[in-house]
Amino acid sequence: MKFRKFLAAGAGAALAFTLAACSGGGAGSSTDSSASGDDGAMMEEGGTIGVAMPTQTSSRWIADGDAVKAGLEAEGFEVDLQYAADDIPTQSQQIDNMITNGVKGLIIAAIDGTALSSQLQAAADAGIPVISYDRLIRDSENVDFYVTFDNYNVGVQQATSLLVGLGLLNEDGSEGDAEGPFNVELFAGSLDDNNAHFFWQGAIDTLQPYIDEGTLVVPSGQTDIEQAATLRWQQETAQKRMEDLLTGNYVGTDEKVDGVLSPYDGLSRGIITALQNNGYSGTVADGFPVVTGQDAEIESVKLIVDDVQFATIFKDTRKLADQAVVAALAYLAGEEPEANDTETYDNGVKVVPSYLLESDIVYSGNVQELLIDSGYWTQEQVDKGVA
Repeated sequence: MKFRKFLAAGAGAALAFTLAACSGGGAGSSTDSSASGDDGAMMEEGGTIGVAMPTQTSSRWIADGDAVKAGLEAEGFEVDLQYAADDIPTQSQQIDNMITNGVKGLIIAAIDGTALSSQLQAAADAGIPVISYDRLIRDSENVDFYVTFDNYNVGVQQATSLLVGLGLLNEDGSEGDAEGPFNVELFAGSLDDNNAHFFWQGAIDTLQPYIDEGTLVVPSGQTDIEQAATLRWQQETAQKRMEDLLTGNYVGTDEKVDGVLSPYDGLSRGIITALQNNGYSGTVADGFPVVTGQDAEIESVKLIVDDVQFATIFKDTRKLADQAVVAALAYLAGEEPEANDTETYDNGVKVVPSYLLESDIVYSGNVQELLIDSGYWTQEQVDKGVA
């Protein structure tokens, strides 16, 4: 009971600290490439936790890194926070250095979920617990815990928002007035990210009945994840593919794109740019294609408010960071963190005990409630589209 009370207090302190950190400057306001705690403020017995994040090109990952760092520092740890610029060898070397420097634990958001086996073995040999952060690390028995969102449901929400935008569903889930058929194109994330497969499956399971009955039509015929995948989740790659889809299936015909399933805001912005470069203009209300997204990045939130991007999925990274801190505290106290899923996330070697969080669909009508009132973004940031 004492340990449970300690964890609850630690979680509350971490969340409170993180909320305070995010409410002023907003998520993603920091651009430091690495960080460590103030030695004078650390508990002597705390030690250092290594936090490996994939990239700073997304404001989402900057927000995650800042939030995890803040939560750990509030619990008395120094933090070695590193970003790897989406470069696999860089991230591998960063984690190697963390292990060599004697970190007490590792929290890793992997660039490639299959590329860290040797690092994880070294961590296991040194007795360092490994928490996989949002992206499942695969093909290793040395992954101790996984903190993430219900990623299948995220895919369901992405597809649902597309159906809402097309008028086939209402926001409350009831049947809409539209009948179709509607032309849609499908995008997926990076195949080396385990989450991309969950997003895709949730979305396709939701859309397939509409495709089967002809209400949704995919003129390109590209309906497999391998065809729809976007390596490293790169915006430029998504823009190029959308331009190729338009050239190959729409330009010079009477067909037009009605909607695009996009699993991430960065891809959404590339898709929107491609559409605008090919004559699509105005807002969704004017007939601009319905484009979905994920991560509630500030640039895309501004587009949603402006009725250019239709929706995104809000995964409150403050809660995710807090759960990673709770898991780290448990391991360093010699305990097992609480899992609420012990069946879903098989990494190819073992089923990794996981803690799953819930997400929300953001439309223009609930930006205030979900993002501004919660302190995730400020009104000024939303108005400007800049963190």
